[in-house]
Amino acid sequence: MNQVLSSLQPEAIWRHFQTLCNIPRPSFHEAQLRDQLISWAEQLGLTTYVDPVGNLLIRKPASKGMKDRQTVVLQGHLDMVAQKEAGLEHDFTKDPIQTQIIDGWVSAKGTTLGADNGIGVAAALAVLESTDMAHGPIEALFTIEEETSLRGALQLEEGILKGKILLNLDSEDRGDVYIGCAGGVDINIDKLYTPIPVTADKKAYEITVSGLRGGHSGLDIHKGRASANLLIVRLLNLLKEQCDFGLSAFSGGTLRNAISRDATATINVKAHAEADLFRFIESFEQNTKLEFASIEPDLKVALTPAALDSELDKTATDRLLSALYCAPHGVHRMSAELDGVTETSCNLGVINLSNLASGEKKFDACLLVRSLVDSAVEHQAYVAKSAFSLIHAQVRLENGYPGWRPDPNAGLLKAFLQVHKEVMGYQANVKVIHAGLECGIIGAKYSGMEMVSFGPNIRGAHSPTERMEIDSVSDFWDLLVALLASVPEA
Repeated sequence: MNQVLSSLQPEAIWRHFQTLCNIPRPSFHEAQLRDQLISWAEQLGLTTYVDPVGNLLIRKPASKGMKDRQTVVLQGHLDMVAQKEAGLEHDFTKDPIQTQIIDGWVSAKGTTLGADNGIGVAAALAVLESTDMAHGPIEALFTIEEETSLRGALQLEEGILKGKILLNLDSEDRGDVYIGCAGGVDINIDKLYTPIPVTADKKAYEITVSGLRGGHSGLDIHKGRASANLLIVRLLNLLKEQCDFGLSAFSGGTLRNAISRDATATINVKAHAEADLFRFIESFEQNTKLEFASIEPDLKVALTPAALDSELDKTATDRLLSALYCAPHGVHRMSAELDGVTETSCNLGVINLSNLASGEKKFDACLLVRSLVDSAVEHQAYVAKSAFSLIHAQVRLENGYPGWRPDPNAGLLKAFLQVHKEVMGYQANVKVIHAGLECGIIGAKYSGMEMVSFGPNIRGAHSPTERMEIDSVSDFWDLLVALLASVPEA
């Protein structure tokens, strides 16, 4: 196991983060980490509880002289996004995250780092093991599958939390405090096709769009970054106006909440159309590189020979590509009340067309709609549903979750701002985030709970460029320690 973080301070939080890097924990594979945390907590004499869905709750009594203080819930999620650079050999279910330090930032070697939300979990663990911190009763809640569906929070057992103050440790900007977030819903689509055999006068080519920055589909959606999925769909729709081809397969994106970085499509063309195909690909690459010159400097579009396979007929190809082109992606509307805040967006996160053992081809896709306004979530979801209903695909709206409505007059917020000014020396920025923090879901289950979300500087979350600023982790820890010491009496 690499121990590159062992020299960093505060020692406790970095030690626990290193443990999280060493234990594989992509979504759906949190059990190993959870079991180790249970064993660790019981060795410290702390009580643990796992609810029916798999969320872990660890309780710690108040420190000396703090028994009369309110109970605080420290909350984070155990899972991490599993993204890696193209061609890198890494199994997120078995291999540890290899960390490195570059210019004051911690990152991983070719993969996501897992600072989202590993650093929040590490901070809570450091609090649980501390012997010299001042704090009231602590409930550390570690949820599962936040990155894929928020299932842990959505199915959190009701009644297990006693605290009325929740500190969500899953934000990514030092100096900011979040008091609201977007709600959302997953749009899952699938359709079966009976392909036609390919004729002997055709050749197969794989088209690849790669080199994109990707990013978080909420935090980065307004930055104008290219989606590989959208570009491959755009390319294929334009190509069908230039030459005849048979669509054999395509694949793009891995997560509904990550802007896709790579996408491929396999097509079959007749020999006389090859020259047109090569000219089109070259022209498309030049045009898109010019269009995204300042945003996607490493964008590439490549054409390579592939193996011949069955294809969709022309009508099915046209209709499927048209439906994908109509699917919403990107910012739909900015907030009229909150300056610079995205109100409503949609991410075309995952698309696939692949072979089944039955000989059929299966199309499936996953989109994620986010909005600060619940009715806007519904509207955007039905825009997408309408596009795919026209080709008689199955469309399911799943894993819907409420937003977190901001309360600028909350007592917890006022206390946070005061402590932040004392610790950091400057006023915190009060913000609302265009992402699905678990606060809204938990708050809906526990009426009257006051919540804030904060964290250190994390950049490039959900992509292999993810990195975390070392100095900001120290500030994050100092702020957490001061907040826990200042909790009012029950």
